[in-house]
Amino acid sequence: MTKLPTKLTALQLAAGHPAIEEAVRRSRKLLHRRALMGAAASAVPVPGLDWLVDAALLSRLIPEVNAEFGLSATQLDRLTPKKREQVQKAVLTVGSMLIGKFITRDLVIKAAKHAGVRLTTKQVAKYVPLAGTAISAFMGYTALRFLGEEHLKDCVRVALSVQHLLPAPEPAPVPLAVRVA
Repeated sequence: MTKLPTKLTALQLAAGHPAIEEAVRRSRKLLHRRALMGAAASAVPVPGLDWLVDAALLSRLIPEVNAEFGLSATQLDRLTPKKREQVQKAVLTVGSMLIGKFITRDLVIKAAKHAGVRLTTKQVAKYVPLAGTAISAFMGYTALRFLGEEHLKDCVRVALSVQHLLPAPEPAPVPLAVRVA
């Protein structure tokens, strides 16, 4: 008997569903960039700055990830009432408080409580000479990655449970100088 891993990643959960796998890959790129920014802010020895930056990064990242899965508030508003109800039931079943909602600071703070120990360790590490900055930056990166991966898994579970069709990726805007009239 093959034992399945107890902690599956978002990509493992999406296995066999190409559109969802691609949404996970695109979202992970966003997540990686934001986590690097969070790590840089964590390295700055100003108490509280990193928490403000983390909250700002998450409040912009979560809606972008939701949109990758077709689960932003505006995308859900465009669904038929029956489909929207199915998605809302799936969101309740998954237990996510960040899918299909307008993201506020309070919602980000509630989500960050899941990584509370990591965030507190990050603050304490700043006061350790030399290595503290590196530890704090590493903890900042891992805390954001953890929160982002958990949200990705929630999005995958919702998308799979309702067989939600993902939107096509938004095309990159064409610069004004290239447009032909």
